[in-house]
Parts: sequence; structure tokens; C-alpha cells
Amino acid sequence: MAKESADIAILAADREKTIVTTSIIGIITNLLLVGFKAFVGLMSNSIAVILDAVNNLSDALSSVVTIIGAKLGAKQPDKKHPLGYGRIEYLSSMMVAALVLYAGLTSLVESVKKIIHPEAADYSTVSLVIISVAIAVKLVLGLYVKGQGKKVNSGALSASGSDALFDAVLSFSVLVSAVVYLIWGLSLEAYVGAVIAGFILKAGVEMMTDTLNDIIGKREDADLTGELKAIICEEESVLGAYDITLFNYGPNRNYGSVHVELPDTMSVDEVDRITRKIQTDVFRKTGVILTGVGVYSFNTSDDDAAMMRNAIQKAVLSHDWALQLHGFYADMEKKALRFDVVLSFDVDKKEAIETLNREIGGMYPDFELSIVPDVDVAD
Repeated sequence: MAKESADIAILAADREKTIVTTSIIGIITNLLLVGFKAFVGLMSNSIAVILDAVNNLSDALSSVVTIIGAKLGAKQPDKKHPLGYGRIEYLSSMMVAALVLYAGLTSLVESVKKIIHPEAADYSTVSLVIISVAIAVKLVLGLYVKGQGKKVNSGALSASGSDALFDAVLSFSVLVSAVVYLIWGLSLEAYVGAVIAGFILKAGVEMMTDTLNDIIGKREDADLTGELKAIICEEESVLGAYDITLFNYGPNRNYGSVHVELPDTMSVDEVDRITRKIQTDVFRKTGVILTGVGVYSFNTSDDDAAMMRNAIQKAVLSHDWALQLHGFYADMEKKALRFDVVLSFDVDKKEAIETLNREIGGMYPDFELSIVPDVDVAD
């Protein structure tokens, strides 16, 4: 796996460079916007513009945290952390979410104060021009950062990009409220500030939830597992791929295991060659490192075994909670049956296996059963 490790190191270095460069651009842009908006907000006595500046400041701080997370997450594996430090990025994403939540809460409090004790705003043409330019800048920045986040699979960058696009919409609402005030004399400042605070809080909660799901562990991505199965089943001798489980150690750092179904006539040498080829193909095409490739044997020369498989599969899948049967093998000489069943989360695992043992045991009383329950971790 030496070549794979070298490739991972190169990808990680490129990814870190992209994240840092993009974040620096975000920091500089947001700090400039903070200065302009703070100036406009103070000069025009506009709480909405001031809170918009606070929002941009939180974005700049978020980018700083993102850089720190990327730098720490790119550290090379060592004896203490043999699979690397990639998960640190999830911690940095949580810190970004916390900063956004704090900014949202602070903005909401200030807006409520202004609603209770309103103050008149005083906009100038220059103020309106600066706000308009800020909207355009945020749109461009948001699209750029979000695109870079998708490119390198950075949750923190993608979140920052989405946040910037939201900021553009919110800044537009500030501009609208200013125009309404100038034309009709109706002050919507504090209410627009409350709306901005609400959107900031919503973005923070979503960011926190997504990051917690990454840390806790979530359902495998259906597109990725489908791609893995397709790659594995391209191998001529592979009859099926099952039990794909992925272990995430940071963005773009996935380790995994899988079971493949192979004919029972293959030698250990042939099995070794195929499993190694599968590991290499999967890594080159997806970046996933398969640390384990288990093997199910498949009856190829016994018609009775094939008939038993069909009958048992029909009986098992007659239950709504039985999602799949695989790894079936009938040892006709030793009178033994073994297979795995993927169970729904809606059924008690122990009761389901007891039911299957009773039903299949009744169908084939002379055979010893070994039924292994599998968890429905991937689509």
C-alpha cells in the first residue's frame, strides 16, 4: 500500500493548499466588507447594516478557523494517530458553526432592542452604493468558495460558501429596507435585522447538525457504495459485492471493508490475486482504501444447493423486514447451511433470527443453520 499512501499524501497537500488559499481570499474580502458596512451602519445609524457587518466578521473568523483546521488535519499519520488527523476538520467545522450561532444570537438580541426602542436611520447615496457593491461581492465570493468546497470535499468551505450566498440575500433585504425608508419613510431596520439574525441562526444550526452527523457516523452515501459495487463486480469472477462498510477519518479519507462472492472452485492463490486487484482498482477510481476484503463461497456445481438457495431466499424475503440475503452456501456433505440476512431497523434482530431459524429449520431439519444478521448501513 506504499503507492496508495504516497498518492494520499499528494492529494492531501493539494487539498490543504486549496482550502488555505480560498479561506485567505474569504478573510480579506470579508474584512473589507466589515469595514465598509460598519462605516455605513454607524454613519446612517442603521442596525441592519451594522448587524450585516457583524455577520461578515463572523465569516472572516470562520475562515481563520477553517485554515487552522485544514493545517492540523493535514498532519501526517504518526504512531499515536496511525490513520491521520483528518477528523480535526470536523472539529473546526463545529467551531465555525458555534461562531455563526453566536453571531446570530447576538444579532437577534440587538434587533429586538431596536424594535422596542426604535431609532431613525439616515441613508445617503454613497451608503446605498456601498451596500449594492457588497451584495455583488458576496455573490461572487459565495459561488467561488462553495465551488472550491465541493472540489476538495471540504464541509467547512462549502458551509462558508453557502453562508456567503445567504449574506448576499440578507444584504439585499437591507438595501430594500433602506429604499423603502427613503421613499415612504417606513423604518423596517430592526425587523430586517431580526430576519437576518434568524437566517444566521438557521445556518448555524444546520452546520452544527451536519458536522455532528459526520462525527457520529451516518448512512453510507448511496452513490459511493453503488460505484464501489460496480467497480468490484467488474472483476469477472466476482458474483456479488456485499456488506460495504466505510470508516471516515476526515474529508477524502475513507477506509472500508467489503465481502465478495466467489465460486467455491477457486484456489487460495486465485482469491488472493482477485482481492488485491479489487483493492487497487477501488483506490485508483474512488480514493477509498479497502483494508479488508472478505469472501463468501458460492455453490457452482450442485443443482440441489441452487434449488435450496432459491427456496430459502423466497422464504426469507417474504418478510418485509428482511431486505437482502447473500453469502449463501450449502455444504451438502456436512449438512450445513450458512447465509447472511440484511435486516431492517424496524425489527428486533434477535426475534428476526429466531423466526428465520424456526422457519428454515422446518424446511431443512437435517441441516445445521448459521444465519448471520447484517445491519442496513448502505443503500
